[in-house]
Parts: sequence; C-alpha cells; structure tokens
Amino acid sequence: MCSEARGKHEKTRSCWQRIFVINGRIKWHWAPVFLIFWVLLYFYISIPAYHRLPVPINIADEARYPDRFIAERAEQNLAKLIALGPRVVGSAANEKGAIEYFQEYLTKLKAEANPIYDIEGDVQLASGSYCHWDMVNMYQGIQNFVIKIGLKDTNSTSYLLVNSHYDSVPHGKGAGDDGTMVAIMLETLRVLSKSNKPLRNPVVFLFNGAEENPLQASHAFITQHKWSKYCKALINLDSAGNGGREILFQSGPNHPWLMKHYRRAIMHPFASTVAEEMFQRHFIPSDTDFRIFRDHGRLVGLDMAHQYNGYVYHTRYDVPEIIPRGTFQNTGDNVLALVWEIANAPELEDPSGNSEGHTIFYDVLGRSLVFYTETEGIIVNVLVSIVAIITCTISFKQMAKTTGSKFGNIINRAITSLGIQVLAVISAVAICFFIAVFMDLVHMPMTWFTNSWLILGLYFCPLFFAFAIVPALYFHSQKRVRFPLGFRVQILLHCHCLFLTFVTLGATIAGIRSAFMLMIAVLFYSIGLIVNLCTKLHNKSLPWLIPHILCNIPPFLFYAYQSHGFFVAFIPMTGRFGASVNPDFIICGFTVGVGLLTGGFMIPVLNLFQKSKAIICSLLGITVFFIILAATPIGFPYRPETNIQRFSVLHTRRVFHDETDGIRRLETGYFIMPQDRRTYSVKNQLLNMSLAETLEKDCNDELFCGLPLYNHRWSKARGSSIWIPGPDPKFDKEPELKLISKNQLSNTSIRYEMELSGPDHMGIYINPLKDRKVNAWSFHYTPLRLNWKTPYFIYFSYGKDKSPLRFKLEFENPSADWSTPIFEIGIAGHWNHDESTHTPEFKRFLQSFPKYVDAIAWPAHYEVRLF
Repeated sequence: MCSEARGKHEKTRSCWQRIFVINGRIKWHWAPVFLIFWVLLYFYISIPAYHRLPVPINIADEARYPDRFIAERAEQNLAKLIALGPRVVGSAANEKGAIEYFQEYLTKLKAEANPIYDIEGDVQLASGSYCHWDMVNMYQGIQNFVIKIGLKDTNSTSYLLVNSHYDSVPHGKGAGDDGTMVAIMLETLRVLSKSNKPLRNPVVFLFNGAEENPLQASHAFITQHKWSKYCKALINLDSAGNGGREILFQSGPNHPWLMKHYRRAIMHPFASTVAEEMFQRHFIPSDTDFRIFRDHGRLVGLDMAHQYNGYVYHTRYDVPEIIPRGTFQNTGDNVLALVWEIANAPELEDPSGNSEGHTIFYDVLGRSLVFYTETEGIIVNVLVSIVAIITCTISFKQMAKTTGSKFGNIINRAITSLGIQVLAVISAVAICFFIAVFMDLVHMPMTWFTNSWLILGLYFCPLFFAFAIVPALYFHSQKRVRFPLGFRVQILLHCHCLFLTFVTLGATIAGIRSAFMLMIAVLFYSIGLIVNLCTKLHNKSLPWLIPHILCNIPPFLFYAYQSHGFFVAFIPMTGRFGASVNPDFIICGFTVGVGLLTGGFMIPVLNLFQKSKAIICSLLGITVFFIILAATPIGFPYRPETNIQRFSVLHTRRVFHDETDGIRRLETGYFIMPQDRRTYSVKNQLLNMSLAETLEKDCNDELFCGLPLYNHRWSKARGSSIWIPGPDPKFDKEPELKLISKNQLSNTSIRYEMELSGPDHMGIYINPLKDRKVNAWSFHYTPLRLNWKTPYFIYFSYGKDKSPLRFKLEFENPSADWSTPIFEIGIAGHWNHDESTHTPEFKRFLQSFPKYVDAIAWPAHYEVRLF
C-alpha cells in the first residue's frame, strides 16, 4: 500500500516506484504491456479508421435528401451493367449491350431532368494508335458513350471531364473494375440533372469502352471527340480492387488549386502523396486513363481508385455481391461534391494560369486532409530539421550540466551512439532481408498472402530485435561506465532523431515530396523533447518517458493507418507481380520503412526494462515461432474464391514457316503464364504437368519466344512461361495475313503492303533480319523515330468495325542483296471472350487446376512467316 506517513509528493513517488520501478529500471513484466499497447492502438484505432464507411442512403430516404447521392440507386445501376456479362472489347456485351443500356438511361435522364439543364449524348466510334510503354497500341472501331450536362444557353467553353470505363477483362464481370465507378457516375448524373443548383461550366461524363486494351478509348476521346478540346480538367475514376474507399493518388500535375477544391468539397478524405509518387515511379503494376488525358490532352485533374480487396481484381470473382453499399455512398458523396466544386471553380476557365508547382497531401485517419505546396513543404521540412538539431543540442548541454560531464564528452558519446544506431539499422535491414531470402529458398514465399498478420512475426519482430539488440549489447559493454542509463537511452533516441533528420533533408534536396513522412516523426519527437526540457523531466532517469510516449502516439497512429493501407493494397498486388519477383522483398522493404518511423523511437526504450536482453531476444523467439506457423497450412497463401492464385492459360497452336513458306515446326499445347512466385504450387495437381517445358531455348531462338503474347506485360514476363504439349485448339477462323503487293523502290529499299484479318484481339511482331531496318510503316511512327530495339510489338484490337487491317512496311537494306529473307513477322490471334471455343480437352485441363486457382484462359493462334 502507498499510505506511508510521508509527504504527499513522496507518497506518490513511492507508489509509482513500487508499481513500475525496481533498482532504477522498469519491472520486466511491464515490457509485454508496453509492446501490446502499440499493437492495440494499431488494431483498435488505425485499422477501423482505414475501413470506416458512411451509412448508405436508400431510395426510401430520397425525399429527405433531395440533393444527396443515393447508394442504393448506384447499386442497382451496377447490377444492370453486370447482368450483361463480361464486357470485353469486340464482344456483344461491350459493343451492343452496354451501349443500349446507356442509351436507355440517357432517355430516362432527359425525361426527368430539371428544365434548366441541357443534356446531350453521343456514341463515339473511333480508330487510332499511340505508343504504350514498349508497344504500339492500335485500335479500330472502339466505342465511347459520352453525356454532357450544362445549363441551357450557356456560352462556357470550359468543361469538366469525368471518366470511368465500362469494359472488363476476359471472363471477368468487372464489378469493382470499373463497374462500381460507372454506376456512381450514372447516379451522380441523375442527382445533377434533378438539382436546382446551377453549374457554372458544363460537365462531360465519359463512359469509356476500351480501357483494358489498354487505355485505347481514352486516347480516342481526347484526340478525336468533338467535346475534348473544351475539357479543361479531369476527375478520373478507376479501380484496382473491389469496394472500400477510393484513394486520391494523383493530382495535377502542377496545379495546387485542384487540391484546394478537393479539401473544400470532399466529405470522406482519403489521399496520399506517397501513393502518387509510388504510382508515378511504377512501383504499382497498373496504369490508368489519367496518363492518357495528361500526356495526349494536357489535362490536369484528380485520379482516384478503389484498391480494397485486390485479391479479386481482374478475376472472375470481381462480383457486385461483395461490394458493401457504404462504398457507393463514400465514393458517391465525394464524386458528387467534387463535380459541383470543380465545375463551378473559376480556375477551370483558365487552368494554365494557375500552374504553381506540385503539392503535398495526405489525410489524417480519414477525418481531415492536410495539403500544402511543394515549396511550403520544403520550408516545413527544413524548419523542423533545424528545430530538431537545436533541441537535441540543448539536450546534450543539459545532460552535461546535470551529470557534471564535459559537453565534448557528451558529443563524443552521441557520435558513438549515432554509429551504434546506424549499425542497428543496417543489422535490422540485413536480418529482415535474410529472412525474405530464406523463405524463398525453402519455397515458402507469400505465406502472409491470406493471413497478413504473419508479417508481424516474420518481419517486424526480427526488425525490432535488431533495432534493440545492437544498442543493448553496447550498453552492456559500457555498464561499468558511470553514466545514467536513462541518459544513454535518451542520447540513442536523439541520434535516431538526427538520423531521420539527415534523411529528411536528403530526401527534400532530392525532390522527394514523401519526405513529409520522415518529417512528422522528427516533429513529434522534437515536441516531446521540448516538453521534457521545459518540465525538467529530461533530467530524471525515467519520468521523461511519459511525454516521450504521449507525443509519439499521434505519429504512430498515422503511420499505422498509412501502413495498413499499404498492406491492404500491396499484398494482393504481389499475386500479379510475376514469377521473377520475390514478393517477400517488397513486404520486407516496406516493413523496414515503417519500422524506422515507428519502432525507431519506441524499441530502444526496452533497454530501460529489467531483463532487457531477455525481452529483446524474445522477439527473435517469436520470429522462429512464426516461421514454424508459416510452414503449416496457416501459411499456405491461397484460398478458393477469396485469395486466389492467378495463371493465364492459352490453348495454343504455334506454326513456324521457313523461307520457302513451308512449315518447319508445328506445335499445339498450353501456354501458361504464372502471375506470382509460387508457380510450383500446382505441380502435383495440374494435368500433364510432368510434360511441362521451360521456354528458355525458344526465347533464344524464336521471335518473342514463339508465343502469342497478349500485351507488353506478357512480353516482359515471357521468360517465366511454361509450355505443356497438348491437343489442337479450336478456332472459328485463323488470322489470315495476305501479301497485297511487293514493290522495290530502289536498289536498297523495298515496300510491302499487307492485309490482316482475324479475331478482335491480335498481336503483330516484326523483326528485320540481318542488317535491314524498317525505314517507314503505316503504324505509329514513334518506334522508328526513337530507334526502338527490335523486334517491334503492335497490339491491335477492334470493336464494331471488323474490316481487315491494311498496313505497309518499308525496309532499307545496306546492300543491294535481297537474296535472303528480309524480315520475319509473327501474328497472334486471341479469342478471349467466347468460351464456346474451349474444347472438351481444354476444359478438362482447366478443371485440373486446384480450386484456389483462377485461370484466365482462352484459345490462341501464333504463326511466324518469313518475307
């Protein structure tokens, strides 16, 4: 009991000592409480904040909310769109069913609209081409459905563009990507059309019919549509998942006024500069129409996407039944508010006059948005860094005064501690990546794919172990030195603060806007240190921990919220990074980053506990336990329907011609493209897997490995492909390449005119032989102008216009010798939206995949000829 006959202050001090302290250290059994405290903050505050959705408004409540977005109506819109089936370019569902649905909706919209509005609709049919990464992307007869709404008799020539796409991937219903956003746009249109609120400028709603091809319809609109030249700003709506909140991950570029209006209008903020920089540096294996509008139309705008439950993204399990109604309300509220705000913004009339540089933006637990310009961010980062350096210096001086040491001795101790801290960081990174390599070597990558909590034990615990054990061993070696342990730990924490300060300044100088993440940690640590200096708690062995811990709770909650968002988005993405990437490296790398910001200021505190080294080593024991767990069924990555493994499977015929046009090689079988690291997970179940062959030799000898590669992503990952010999596939009509004419233009120049007909998705691969080169052609000219490396890849698709493709190729020969073949050309045909073309043998092969596999499959034909 704490009731001894002493002064009140003395009784209180004795009470706290009896509960928490023994021999100048915190009692060991409080260490688990200390660690669990942070875990509970993560699970009970940060995670719920990330998943919070508003209460949806139903149709029955519409009379009470006349100008509000109605989630139930949007849900009904989605159900009607999904009922059409997979909407692949060229399919009846995409080219006819979806257009008819939009036309019916437009007719009803006009009939019920407020008479102050003029509403126009247009079906765009377009053909064109452009370069997308490493290929020429060519389209013919693809469609857009466009609706423009504005005040009657308006003379405004500044339009706001709102875009989403209604097409889907093969065999996918596309509820999340991007049916949900289409449904939200339709409901937004309805609310706008019935409202009495005026629109200062018209709004164009683009229902994009060829995004998955990829990005063709946005190019068609921005380069060819009659309204495109009036569009001055953009709200792009896309998805890499199914449901949840939409994240704003691109803004501008160079137009801070967009973020000003976003902050003013948005009801449920969710935005991140970190996501923007990661996306723009291609850490995320996706692209959006935003890039096309930006690069080809010089539009500025906001790019937003759903990214929750990416496990079902681009699979047959992307269905409307798993989308919570709160998702429609969350995104609908935001989109409706943004349309009102930006359409009425004065900056829309002349965006070029408001180009002021990049911005830094992030939301705080989904409650509020922080936004400032890049210049202001630089000033803030520098000021906070200066404050941190000054504050730590004052602390060192105060320590010298309190302990009777020379200031120089304290500085020397600090320099040593800084080296120890850097060594701890290096050790932490090393042990973390060692485990990632080990898990891959024992064929256990991605064990956290379904049970993501395994990451805590597999990577966070060894990371924190290394953070703590290196300083602990140093302190142990210095135990005979008469210098208070509390000051030693404070110096170590100061050194971590200075380490982050230097990294913050370096990142700021390098132009990395995400340096604000480091700045926040430095800022709150400095605040805690200032409190300790002002209250004199700094001079006591343990009480300084109270302000230190309290001031680190806000940044911890913020980082935990941000990191949970990363894991929610990136863990499913690792299932489509390809077989050549060890996804544990990605998770490990992010763990290191988060650990530096959270554990860097908390884990060294373990040295103040009794039995500190035993406590620290227990973290390593937890890691061993989690590795054992990972080897059990708990660590198996996949689950049927929810956490699936992806394979692309093409039932393929490969035909190779010689220079006499005779067939030198003909093979039929299954071309398998694994999408993640664990290709071997199906080896014991897949039919005829014992016959599987790698394609290393073909990749050395044949044009594009002799494979019907679907797009540039397949081209990049073709080296990890698998070939299993099998029966002949079935086609309604093989691609047919006709030589229309061959004309020698000079002794060293020759021109071919050709005609290609076949399915609505084809690939054309062109490889000049020997020293010849393509001098001119009728495709997009950029690869020739920029001297792209051969062979060339042309992706070609068509929608309503099924007419054959005519093209010309002109070759230059350094000599007048034309006696050997000039070039080889490969033609790939894909029948990717008609399962009636699947043979019984192909169906049996697909059924042999485990239940946890989603095999996106179709027949394909590949033929190589020499000319």
